[in-house]
Amino acid sequence: MDQRLVPLSALQHYAFCPRQCALIHNERAWADNRLTAQGNILHERVDRGDTARRNGVRYERGVLINAPALGLTGKMDLLEVEVGVGRYTPVEYKRGRPKIDNCDRVQLCAQAMCLEEMLGIEVEYGALWYWQTRHRQQVPLDNALRDETLEVIASVKRLFESAGLPKTVAIKKHCQSCSLQDLCQPDLIRRDTSKSYCDDIFQI
Repeated sequence: MDQRLVPLSALQHYAFCPRQCALIHNERAWADNRLTAQGNILHERVDRGDTARRNGVRYERGVLINAPALGLTGKMDLLEVEVGVGRYTPVEYKRGRPKIDNCDRVQLCAQAMCLEEMLGIEVEYGALWYWQTRHRQQVPLDNALRDETLEVIASVKRLFESAGLPKTVAIKKHCQSCSLQDLCQPDLIRRDTSKSYCDDIFQI
């Protein structure tokens, strides 16, 4: 049976929250909120841009990528190609501000690794551009980030194969910004005592 290719977006979803990833990609659940709507507008603006060339750099938008060996597929927001030296830099646009964790950097690194598989090149850096702060952050694609990215890819593949939904854990700060909060209901499910109630009733 052919292996299911992992969408690049699933890596960011998993790094943010494995349960969110399963809801979106296994349960096919989705809901928008103010934050996701802003993100959609941002990516629509990015995708509308045409390919351009300035000062020896070619800018390609909405680039489709596919890497069967990695098991990944998806689309990158922007690819910058320094024509004279053959340097490729993936650029990912994000709605908010730089994060403490690596969820955005993992997604960016996976894009670079896809490019390496497709083109037989080496990508040393990527970039994240944050709408809220109007800040561009250069990201070194070092061995530590690559190892973390490979671990996330493997974890997402296992999640897809299981077709399961991870249990809820203690509510975290990022739960408040998740558009799937009403579908996930982490606090309600975490406090659900129906199983123990039924066990007590039918206890022999």
